[in-house]
Amino acid sequence: MTLLLHSQSLSKSFGTKTLFTDLSISIFTKDRLGLIGPNGSGKSTFLKILTGIENPDSGEVISKKGLKIGYVPQSCEFPSIPVKQVLMDALAKENLTVYDKQLLIETWLSKMEFNKKHPATAALLSGGWKKRLRMVQQLILSPDLLLFDEPTNHLDLEGILWLEKILMKEISSYVLVSHDRFFLQNVVNRLVEINPAYPKGIFAIDGSYANFLEKKEQFLQGQIQQERSLTSKARREEHWLRQTPKARTTKAQSRIDTASEVFQNLTLVQDRNRQKKTDICFSATQRETNKLLVAKNLSKKMGDKTLFEHVDFTLSPKTRMGLMGPNGSGKTTLLRILAKELLPDLGTIKEADGIKIVYFDQHKTQIPDHITLKEALSPNGDYILFRGQSIHVNGWCKRFLFSPDLLNMPIGSLSGGEKARISIAYLMLKQADILLLDEPTNDLDIPTLESLEESLMDFSGAIVLITHDRYMLDRVCNCLLSLGDLNQTTLYPDYAQWQAAQKNPAISKFKENKHFPIAKPKLSYLEQKEYQQMEKKIEVLEEEIKQLNPLLETTTNTNDLAEMCTKIALKENQIEQLYLRWQILEQKK
Repeated sequence: MTLLLHSQSLSKSFGTKTLFTDLSISIFTKDRLGLIGPNGSGKSTFLKILTGIENPDSGEVISKKGLKIGYVPQSCEFPSIPVKQVLMDALAKENLTVYDKQLLIETWLSKMEFNKKHPATAALLSGGWKKRLRMVQQLILSPDLLLFDEPTNHLDLEGILWLEKILMKEISSYVLVSHDRFFLQNVVNRLVEINPAYPKGIFAIDGSYANFLEKKEQFLQGQIQQERSLTSKARREEHWLRQTPKARTTKAQSRIDTASEVFQNLTLVQDRNRQKKTDICFSATQRETNKLLVAKNLSKKMGDKTLFEHVDFTLSPKTRMGLMGPNGSGKTTLLRILAKELLPDLGTIKEADGIKIVYFDQHKTQIPDHITLKEALSPNGDYILFRGQSIHVNGWCKRFLFSPDLLNMPIGSLSGGEKARISIAYLMLKQADILLLDEPTNDLDIPTLESLEESLMDFSGAIVLITHDRYMLDRVCNCLLSLGDLNQTTLYPDYAQWQAAQKNPAISKFKENKHFPIAKPKLSYLEQKEYQQMEKKIEVLEEEIKQLNPLLETTTNTNDLAEMCTKIALKENQIEQLYLRWQILEQKK
């Protein structure tokens, strides 16, 4: 492997906010590196420093001589010029004939899957196609290293699958920032997480996203054990300090210094182990009606285009239905019909009496930009009522990772991730029988996605979900309604079968126009790997306990004995937790 680029001890702050300190990462040929971390940890800024767009406060970036770097930002805008001209301008400095440039452009337009049905002017392309064009604008230059900032943003599922294919076939070395876990699993061979939860601010492993999760869990368990050990030592030192006379010898002073170091280390570990994440919990009405909503023969046109026809489905408590289909197939339109923002051209919707439907709009238009964070989170004063409990706005904003100092800031000045958290907070205050969620994962980091998934799986009402996050579809939904084929609207039990049906339309599926059963939970890809490794993990822990037990009989030192007892108790607790987890996974199979 050849070193392409090395960031040496980079530090960066904006105002009083420190993004990262002393950050060092090396990138080699054939590295397909996924860069992850909570919102605000500095991932996008790090990419900009690598490209030279931003300067670090300290540290340096060392690159291979003559290294060609390409960069695809989150947002991609173009002037009102032809698509082909965008690519011709990109090739302006390349030593190629006009004919060779035109041939290269046609080749890449074909790979881009661009055709006459798309606007010929770059500025008129959709967000997803602008993102594709920006990628091709960089790829056509054959960079040695390509940097992507949230490449799946604005892409529909078809676009994401296209991107995965391009990445694996056309590019050997890249760094990408992404919160799309399924995407990461498919396209990276190395993971780096930027997060103050780690002693050096980063956690890096070689391998897939599934490997990363396993190694991260092991590390976090080690951190917990370290905290317990330091807590025990701190108690002993505190006891000694209380018992020791005030007159200090040199030896005693050394012990005091050691105690101080123990207390400092304990504080650092405790701070790292208590990294906060958004606490999401939706409120269901607990209605016991068997059928919350029955849709029959729904059809809708927009202008001359028929979006869908003869759509039938029933929503019951615990139905979690994902809507599938390409852009323009009517997914958002169907959601707006269910939310009573639009009427169907044909068909009927029968609802249970007094049903409560809550709608999450992907454009977050429920909350206007001009109001303040406080007005958005607590519109009726300083307190909000959540599940019968009165909560002050200061405490409520912290639940969504906002500082009370920001309460008077206008919504329009916040980031996409912050706006998404506000929208979720807004929905949590409303009791619902049915949640309608249109791209709720946009701009959310992985910890918030995990919290959102847990809340959706615990929700006792019905859910209709639009998302390009395949990991969430696989984990949360127990059925998928596929739009886009006007001859047949089909229900599938899970993402894997929907994906297989795209390749083989004859694949087994739910029968059309039937009330479908609520499928039991199933193991996701990562849960399947976890299940397969469970027995081995238990065996390893049992063997470690077996080796520690004889030492209890021979150890005379009280502190060593206490430490060994703690280790054994910890391992026994881990085994108990593994058995509980094993049982949960077994029930989901």
